[in-house]
Amino acid sequence: MKTCVFDASALFIFLLKQAGSDKVSALLKEAMRGHGRILMSAVNYGEVYGSILRQHGQDRALATMSAVKPLPIELMDSTPQRAMQAADLKAKYKLYYVDSFAAALANEHKATLVTSDSDFKKLGQGVPVMWLG
Repeated sequence: MKTCVFDASALFIFLLKQAGSDKVSALLKEAMRGHGRILMSAVNYGEVYGSILRQHGQDRALATMSAVKPLPIELMDSTPQRAMQAADLKAKYKLYYVDSFAAALANEHKATLVTSDSDFKKLGQGVPVMWLG
């Protein structure tokens, strides 16, 4: 069973139906059929909510996150161990701290990171990446 980790950009691409949304939809369908897992750090999930909140207000942000809730995305808490691993990756690869949570989660679960964020190119071969867009 394939495990993927979504960063915020993967969820944004899906929600906004941007280039790459077909790949995200296919992964979600696979997960719904039990043929894969999709993980997302609660930190990256909060990043999506915060961006919608800033741009469109609380009502739209809450409505969007409510619409996302039934999707087969497993939200993973930020434990002290994950926070430290994220900090290690931030220091090693010079990532934004919020991005390092997605990379740490992918690393922990030996999963493929799903993103369109070019900052993850800094990881080199350290984490497998599925590029969107």
